Amino acid sequence: MMKEKKIYILLTDTGTLFTRLIKIFTKKPYNHASISFDAELSEVYSFGRKKVNNPFDGGLVKENVEEGLFKNANCIIYSLSVTDEQLKKMKAYVTKMDKQKEDFRYNFIGLFGFIINKPIKRKKAFFCSQFVASVLKNSNVVDFRKPISLIAPNDLQVINGLEQVYEGQLHDYINKDERNIRSYPISLIPVEM
Repeated sequence: MMKEKKIYILLTDTGTLFTRLIKIFTKKPYNHASISFDAELSEVYSFGRKKVNNPFDGGLVKENVEEGLFKNANCIIYSLSVTDEQLKKMKAYVTKMDKQKEDFRYNFIGLFGFIINKPIKRKKAFFCSQFVASVLKNSNVVDFRKPISLIAPNDLQVINGLEQVYEGQLHDYINKDERNIRSYPISLIPVEM
């Protein structure tokens, strides 16, 4: 029997002007999605700002959840069990993108397509939840029923098998003693995507 591995999906609200604008359309509390390969969130990837002060210079980023926009962020963190093979595929997919990260861009045009519910697929361009969905889809973890260019952060919350690990201030999660980390299983209602 293969040992179960876990990945982590982190949804945040950083309170920036950009996330407040997105919130107008989604009407959801968390509007940024990231993926991590460890519970400590030391290895967190997403598509977002390359520089804290410039929301228009975006692409693939390895996020430091202890500083910058994440210092005062609210979050919800989920774990998802995956096979060893799926985990290897996810890491390989992200590593390959990371090696070519200068070729990738933030998918601003795709965001507008998301807003009007028309998928706009662009080569080497993603927004945050589209990126996380692509990692999951390309690693055979989740087969989404709608185009990944229409996946919002809240769509990731209904993935079968997710377990809520934490909700609250991100800095409290990062600084809490591991003995106090609890899992909160959530029941999932099938949602048509």
